[in-house]
Amino acid sequence: MVGELEKKLEALSRISYAITSDQYIEDILKLIVTVTAEVMGFKICSLMLLNPEKKELTIRATQSISNKYLHKPPVRLGEGIAGRVALENRPIVSPDVREDPRYFYREIAKEEGLCSLLSLPLRVKGRVIGVLNFYTSEPHEFTPAEIHILESIANQAAIVIDNWKLMIETQIIREELETRKIVERAKGVLMKEENISEAEAYNLMRKYSMKTRKPMKEIAESIILTYDLREKKSAAGKKSGRGPQPDGKTHPALSK
Repeated sequence: MVGELEKKLEALSRISYAITSDQYIEDILKLIVTVTAEVMGFKICSLMLLNPEKKELTIRATQSISNKYLHKPPVRLGEGIAGRVALENRPIVSPDVREDPRYFYREIAKEEGLCSLLSLPLRVKGRVIGVLNFYTSEPHEFTPAEIHILESIANQAAIVIDNWKLMIETQIIREELETRKIVERAKGVLMKEENISEAEAYNLMRKYSMKTRKPMKEIAESIILTYDLREKKSAAGKKSGRGPQPDGKTHPALSK
């Protein structure tokens, strides 16, 4: 009993270490399922994430190398065991998935030698973001102590995923703000150089972006760079007494 407890505490310790490391999210999730399966003696451990828009769960990490299991179709929210766990926000145990009508992929379970299943919701502040599945190869009764430890692992995994999502969202917002600032400056350059309105400047950039299939940010940066280079050349010309050295339009987008 002590040996089993030590193994489970070791699993939690290794997972906690991974969570605080600077590894990529894919590596952390892979480590969580691999360590859990190894220490707890499970046949397969898989982590599924919920796509709120599509309302379906897809496998994001597993230590399984079975092609059939890895390529299982997504599970609709509310369908199958994992789908019900996500919808109802509660754990579900299946003594034998090979005979459980709630389980969609009974044939795969038979081929892969899967038997008992514990499916736990991944929750962040009461909101379900995915499901963590634990399969055994023999009939197994999940004890309250096991479920408690596995819920701790699920909670840690949910925190990692939520923090990663927040980081991605923050990065996207930061990039959008940066792009907006650059586009605004480029519009100002065009308004000054061509004596056009803000709307005309924006439309000019947008049309050129569509024509060249280049992002607005790239177009704006090119306009600003060309303008800055000409300003430096003009300043250098004035300093040397040669006067301004015009070199045409600010950017090809201005070729009307």
